[in-house]
Amino acid sequence: MNPAIFKAYDIRGIYPDELDASAAAAIGGAFARFVGGGPLILGRDMRESGNVLRESFVAGVLAEGVEIIDVGRIATPMLYFATASLGAAGGAMITASHNPGAYNGFKLCGASAVPIGIETGLQDIRALAEERLGRESGAPRTRLREHDIRAAYYESLLEMFPARPELRVVIDAGNGIAGEAVSGLLDQLPLDVTKLYFEPDGSFPNHEADPLKLENLEDLIQAVRREGADLGIAFDGDGDRAVFVDERGDPVPADLMTALLARMVLERGLLGAAPGAHIVYDLRSSLVVPEFVREAGGVPVRSRVGHAFMKQLMVKMNSCFGGELSGHYYFRFPAGYVGDDASAAMMLVLQAMQLGGAPLSELSRPLRRYVQSGELNRRVADTAATLERVCQAFPGGEVDHLDGLTVSFRDWWFNLRPSNTEPLVRLNVEAPSEDEMASHRDQVLALIEE
Repeated sequence: MNPAIFKAYDIRGIYPDELDASAAAAIGGAFARFVGGGPLILGRDMRESGNVLRESFVAGVLAEGVEIIDVGRIATPMLYFATASLGAAGGAMITASHNPGAYNGFKLCGASAVPIGIETGLQDIRALAEERLGRESGAPRTRLREHDIRAAYYESLLEMFPARPELRVVIDAGNGIAGEAVSGLLDQLPLDVTKLYFEPDGSFPNHEADPLKLENLEDLIQAVRREGADLGIAFDGDGDRAVFVDERGDPVPADLMTALLARMVLERGLLGAAPGAHIVYDLRSSLVVPEFVREAGGVPVRSRVGHAFMKQLMVKMNSCFGGELSGHYYFRFPAGYVGDDASAAMMLVLQAMQLGGAPLSELSRPLRRYVQSGELNRRVADTAATLERVCQAFPGGEVDHLDGLTVSFRDWWFNLRPSNTEPLVRLNVEAPSEDEMASHRDQVLALIEE
């Protein structure tokens, strides 16, 4: 087991070189010991290595005397739903999300689907797993049982989002688990759906299941234009992220979708929102997000990047909705948890289009107030020294260190963050025009590359 498989928010590595059956058994036992009781929910996506990892993980958990409820092949948001709705002590999803087929891993959560990251228990689980590595798991001291949560999950989404627009939609599941997981929901909606790559295939034969990369949206864009569709949706590999494409085939960035959906939530009182409701957004997002939230009578709340931080802040602020630049959309669900869920985001977009009474391109046009650089990565020798050098070069800006370095001026801003896993810094710049953005972007990049 390579210790590097323990990331900031989950466990992920190449099977079997970095993560094998022995490691899975050790992780299972460590997770059971960390949680301290049961039952634990277990789900998996469609990767071929998932069956081997499941068997070993189960052995490790059962040897600790902790019961497992296996909910089968599902999307990650369904694991969160099962953990909360069944009152479990925790949940484990066997997935490597959008990573290539050679990878696999675990996403772990505690009671009420609270995420377990490196700062909230994953480091302890790693230490416990390292102690167990190579040991025999021992005989099971309790049982595993199976439970199908699909129908209850679909019912919960249909109750949350009552709109049923009759739209023509193209959905690209990227050969991830989302195609299989969302089909039962689509069967209950009056949509005319063109399905792309719905067949689960862990080798991802058509394109990566990462909708943030523009090249992975090309088939969806062409299909939306060819079919004359009203909407295009691309899911990531484990179904917790989505990217939306308007009827012209133009992708709408996730932060702009957050602003659009937040305004609809606030103005229409969706998701239980009341005047003054808090909307959480990640600090890389466009200024249009807090502007739209305030205009709709809400309170915008900036968050550090990452689902663990977003969820934690949403719970603290009793927020009903949030969004992240990476395509994660967060909801406070009736089952009593905060979770990121691409299917729920799809349902909210359908509701927004029906209530808005206009194509997505028209609904999103007012959002395009500024020009963004997109996230730019640069490899550096010393991330802390790089951030300090860049900070010193902008003495007139308003500085904060909520997540890396953010420097804001009257008409432009940038954020520079260190990567959690590599010697990289990630830059986002926003300004009122393309020329201004490019000028400021190049200025900051030159400082980074000194």
